[in-house]
Amino acid sequence: MLIFASLKLSIIIPVYQVEQTLRRCIDSVLSQSFTDWEMILVDDGSPDGCPDICNDYSNNYDKIIVIHKDNGGLSDARNAGINVANGEYITFIDSDDYLGDETLAKIMIIMYNHPEYDILEYPVFEHFSHLKKEHHLTFENREYRDMRSYWLDAKTYCHTYAWNKIYRKSLFTSVKFPFGKLFEDAYTLPLLLKKAKVVATTDQGMYFYTHNADGITVNADGKALAGLLEAHLKVLPEMADAEYYAHVLNIQLDVYEQTGDDPIIPILPYYTTWKLKLLHIIGIKRLCKLNKTLHSLMRRKR
Repeated sequence: MLIFASLKLSIIIPVYQVEQTLRRCIDSVLSQSFTDWEMILVDDGSPDGCPDICNDYSNNYDKIIVIHKDNGGLSDARNAGINVANGEYITFIDSDDYLGDETLAKIMIIMYNHPEYDILEYPVFEHFSHLKKEHHLTFENREYRDMRSYWLDAKTYCHTYAWNKIYRKSLFTSVKFPFGKLFEDAYTLPLLLKKAKVVATTDQGMYFYTHNADGITVNADGKALAGLLEAHLKVLPEMADAEYYAHVLNIQLDVYEQTGDDPIIPILPYYTTWKLKLLHIIGIKRLCKLNKTLHSLMRRKR
């Protein structure tokens, strides 16, 4: 049993229609050797048996707190958990995901040894069951005192996930997840980085992410992708480099393909890929149209 009295961790788990996976998620925390935590289960108006499952665990474990609230979405549920969290640190787990063995011990000993860390990001094992694919997101053991370096060198813009990170709770004093936004993490992490002084990544621990084919992110429509683009465009002026700009450009192309709305990405002087070179030759609107046409032709050939 590992206990660090001054390092209490609040584990926030939003809960909505996850009867099949909720117990696995909670049990993965209960099996950890690190025990200086409180768990906050936020029942976001789940219409299935999840409220009863939450209550059962709360009745049997003093360290598990349950909040029952009307459905407000993932951001609202996370914010509700933050509002009652007592820990010096906060982490999030989605209720269809789970932690690897000894993950909390491995990452919290790092926080104990490095009290200057405001955020610690740890590895992810992504399981795409509907595609029969797996992906292991790994990190170097590295510290960042320049948030631009963390955003670009670690390609953090590709994994802005709220989960797989430990946060100093005080970062959330004036930061909340945006209500009603689908890619809420992409809005929130840059705001937290503005307040952070030291961020670190580690190769220790493991977050198991189970990709849900019926999930809202997988089935994101053009409006949702437009929100993701909006989040990145807020960051782009401060964080731009060629690779990140190409990443945001691809989101813009996807938004246009699904909505037909006029592109809003600014034209920046990067020429490192054929797509970026073509952008400067034919313009953003024609590039969007060309991309849409090519994808349509590819789908017809299948």
